[in-house]
Amino acid sequence: MKLYEQQTIVILTKHKKEQVIQPLVEAHCGGTFIIDDVFDTDSLGSFSREIKRKKNQLDTARQKIKQALKRNHASIAIVSEGSFGPHPMIPVPWNVEIVVLVDKVNHIEVIGVHESSNTNFKHRVIHSVEELIEFAKEVKYPSHGLMLRPDHESHKMIIKDVTSDVELIDAFNRCLKESKHNRVFVETDMRAHRNPTRMNNIQKATQHMVDQLLTLCPTCQCPGFVITSKVKGLPCECCGEPTQLVLKHIFTCQRCKYQEDKMYPHGVKSEARYCDWCNP
Repeated sequence: MKLYEQQTIVILTKHKKEQVIQPLVEAHCGGTFIIDDVFDTDSLGSFSREIKRKKNQLDTARQKIKQALKRNHASIAIVSEGSFGPHPMIPVPWNVEIVVLVDKVNHIEVIGVHESSNTNFKHRVIHSVEELIEFAKEVKYPSHGLMLRPDHESHKMIIKDVTSDVELIDAFNRCLKESKHNRVFVETDMRAHRNPTRMNNIQKATQHMVDQLLTLCPTCQCPGFVITSKVKGLPCECCGEPTQLVLKHIFTCQRCKYQEDKMYPHGVKSEARYCDWCNP
């Protein structure tokens, strides 16, 4: 029997994320699904910035979980939350997706994560239809949506859900008419239902969540036997001294608290370039 064969699972989403979350969870874990698309998840923060996200990515996801469980009188819920911005070390756009499952029956929280530079996240200030069309071609329009504003990214007027060239030109002209500086701010629509590339990253985060969920504790068989900490100290291949690279992972059961160390990567040593002694 699958883990949730006889259980009901709520997926809270406004932007059709169930399309990639439900099939994976259902295939590997079973379950009967409720899709809660009534709660306005944008009230916790929107990619179009009308409402600023007040909490970090994980805490916002946990807010959604609380709503899903409370609103549907449920014991198991799944939500997703994404973020976009520059990579912390290299100059490329970076997408981080998390998918969170809370199971009140087993008293566990399991978090799937996928990070990727595979995103069309981009914006530009434009002055002409020609510039608009050039930008649209760069960001996979019309399969991926666009949003337009007069002048700048914080203008109160915003046009979303543009799905045809006629609507796109009309949106540009409307924004230009309202502009004080004869320019339009155009950006990619990062809402999941308007962005297949992001939806694919959510799917990968879901698979990571499922993989962790189905890892059982060796002692009590509770699902979600996950990595809770990492120990640095992978020895250098030249001098043998510990480096800042990961030596082992520590897995912990959320129910019985059993812990297990797993060497990572087993049998491999650090290259000398990462050693503070060989490459100070």
